[in-house]
Amino acid sequence: MSENIDENDVNILNILQSDATRSLESIADEVGISLNTCWRRVQRLESVGILQGRVAMVDNEKVGLPLTVFVSVRTRDHSKVWAETFTQAVNSIPEIVEFYRLAGDVDYIMKMIVRSVADYDRVYQSLIAQVSLSDVSASFAMEKLKFTTELPLRKTK
Repeated sequence: MSENIDENDVNILNILQSDATRSLESIADEVGISLNTCWRRVQRLESVGILQGRVAMVDNEKVGLPLTVFVSVRTRDHSKVWAETFTQAVNSIPEIVEFYRLAGDVDYIMKMIVRSVADYDRVYQSLIAQVSLSDVSASFAMEKLKFTTELPLRKTK
């Protein structure tokens, strides 16, 4: 791992990834360290940016956002100005929940969570109104087979 973390840090991270609502006391007990040590470790993991936040996971289908769309973008314009404009446009659209620049045949990929195909089209129209796109392809997820935000940190206990 790139940051200086030890077995206790990995155990703390694994616990928090599976349930961030756990009390520091229960985490300290499970890891086998004092409450004060656990608190200091969590504070350090936050201060160095390993722990970037603690959030609640919401079931997209149960809140009326059942459609996941993966949008691939190929571009002929690789200028810094175009890339910055594209990034700003994407960041202004809350339905786009993930955004990556890639190596290979596709230049960018986005993950959108929307209500329907019509809703996807509304988001798409909003995006192309902000930035010029030339080759866009959308793939609609038919079924969610696996979803996790837990990183595969090495298991120690």
